[in-house]
Amino acid sequence: MPLTAPRGRAPGASSAWVMNVRRGDRMLEVTVRRGAPPLRTTEGTTTMNARSPRPTAVPPEALQHPRTTSALRGIKLLVAGYLGLSALTLAAVYLLRGDPAVVNDAVWVRASIVVVSAVLTYLFAAGTARGSRGAYRRLRIVSAVMTAAIAVIIAVPGPFPTWLKVEQGVCGLALAGVVVLANGSRLRGLFAGA
Repeated sequence: MPLTAPRGRAPGASSAWVMNVRRGDRMLEVTVRRGAPPLRTTEGTTTMNARSPRPTAVPPEALQHPRTTSALRGIKLLVAGYLGLSALTLAAVYLLRGDPAVVNDAVWVRASIVVVSAVLTYLFAAGTARGSRGAYRRLRIVSAVMTAAIAVIIAVPGPFPTWLKVEQGVCGLALAGVVVLANGSRLRGLFAGA
C-alpha cells in the first residue's frame, strides 16, 4: 500500500499523503495529514493524524556545557561503581555458595536482580550521556526505584545477612548520588520533556 500525494498536488507540496486500502470488495482512500484531528471518516475516506516527530535526542553541542559534562561524568562514575560492586557481590555469592549461613536463596535472588538493574542503569547512563531523552527518563526512574528498594532491604529485618545489607548500603549511596545528579536543575532543563 504505497503512499501517494493527494490528487492535484506535487509530492513535496503537501503534508498530506493518500493511501488506498482495499477492505473486502470496497476500496477506501486513507489520507494521512499532519495536524488533522485524530480520526474522522467521511463518505469512503478516512483521515488519520500523523504525529509530529518529537526530537529524541539533545543536540550534541548542548551536552558540551561544563556543568552538563560534570554531571554526566559523575553519573557515569557512580553507575560504573554500582555495576562493579554488584558484579563483585554476585561473584562472592557464587564463591560462598556452600555456606548456607552466608548465602541463602534470598541472597542469590537479590544479588542477581541487583546485577541486572546495574547493567540496565549503566546502559541508561550511557544513553543519557549521548543525549537520549528516553534513556534519561529511564535512568531517573530506575535509580529512584532501586534506591527505595535498597532502603527497604536495609531497614526491614529479613533473610539477608549483615554483609549483604552493608553492600546494599554502599550501592544505595551510589544510586542516591545518581538520583541527585540526574534530578538536578541543569539536566532536568536540558532534557525537558523527557
